[in-house]
Order: sequence, then structure tokens, then C-alpha cells
Amino acid sequence: MPDEVNVIEPKTDEITLKGSLSGSFEQIQARLSPLQLFTTDITPDGLTVLRVESRDIQKRPFLFIIITLGRDKASIRYTIGLDSSPKMRRLYVLKTLLSVLSLVTDLYHVDDTEIFQHLDSSIDEVLGSVSQSYSTLFNNYDSLFNEFRELKRRNIELASSNKNLTVQASQLSDENQELKTRLKSLETYSDEALMVMIEDWIESHDNTIDVNGFANNYKIVPTRVEEMLNKMVSLNYIELKG
Repeated sequence: MPDEVNVIEPKTDEITLKGSLSGSFEQIQARLSPLQLFTTDITPDGLTVLRVESRDIQKRPFLFIIITLGRDKASIRYTIGLDSSPKMRRLYVLKTLLSVLSLVTDLYHVDDTEIFQHLDSSIDEVLGSVSQSYSTLFNNYDSLFNEFRELKRRNIELASSNKNLTVQASQLSDENQELKTRLKSLETYSDEALMVMIEDWIESHDNTIDVNGFANNYKIVPTRVEEMLNKMVSLNYIELKG
């Protein structure tokens, strides 16, 4: 009998920074509300900015980032995919935080020293943990590291000028998408390739899938297969029965 697909709970982590509110939460919400990537809400703790990246079979948020801007601190709570690198995920979360803060520098400010220390530490961890083959690839894209340095410089400049914030935020989003695409190419199978493999398996096995059998056949971690099944269901590529 095929194995049942169980609900997978992602790992979570959190970052906390000193913050200061120079405007109002209503002003910040009005500034961020037009962005379709985020959902905002004013709570007793401050302003909450939510980005849901994917959902599970029950349509509950699976991969998400929650940024809470309080009067004296900012916190970022986020989930980590089971087949993702915690170090790389943390770096992506920090980049998302900077994208948000770049739009409200005249209304909200976090401690520069703390955010720079988090960035430096995350970049060092990522560069220090890659294998030799990964290092070769990263050397070919050395400009990525320079882009993060440029991002720090821009953050300082934005503290004294609020011009062109929307344009700069769009540029950061494009850089982030490029980084995700480059890193995804390092995996054995891309998400798209794995979904095609799963669909072929289901078609050739009477519309069922044995997760462990599929994983063993293609030398893939079963948890990644389960996570991909969640994604395919959420995208309406397949439907669970029974």
C-alpha cells in the first residue's frame, strides 16, 4: 500500500533588533499596503508585516516571514524548509527585512550596528560552509558579495534621503530572485524537474505514490518528496484522495 502523506511542520527561527519609531504605525502601513507581496496589520505589539511564500495541503502557511515593528524593537520570525539551508534562509530573511526597511527609513529605524553584524555573520557562515565545488561556482559569481556590500551602503544613504525608495526596492527584489535562481540550480533536481518526475511516477503507478519507494529510486530525501507533494497539491497539480 502507498504511504500516506503526513503534514510536515517546518523549523522556525527568530531575529530581534533594536528599533525606533519616528512616524506612526498607520503611516508605515499606508506605505507598505500597496505591495502585493506583504500583508500588514496593526496589533498591540506594533505593526506586523507578513509574507507567505507557500502553503501546505490544508492551505496553512508553510514557508513564511513575519516582521513585527515595535516601538523599541523589531523582530523577524520565519520558517525554514526541511530541504533548505538554515544559513541561506537566514540571509534571505535579512535581505527581505532590508527591502521593507528601505521603504520606511523616514518612519522607522533599526540599529545599524546590529543589522550590519547580522549581515556580516550570515554572509561569512554561507561562504564558510560551501564545499569546494560550490566555492568554485561562488567565485564565478563574486559580484554577489559585492552586491551585498552595496546593499549596506545604500541602507546608510537611505537614512538621509527618501528619494527613489520604490525603485530601489524593486531592484532588491530582482536581485533576490536572481540569487534564488542561482542557488536553486545547485540542487540535484530542480522543483520543476522533481514535479515532472512525481507526475510520471503517479501516472505509471495507478495514480498512487509510495513516498519511500520513489525517494529510494531517485536517491532523494523522503521529506523533500513530501514537501514537493504539498506544493503540487497547493498548486492544484495533483489532488489527494481517500
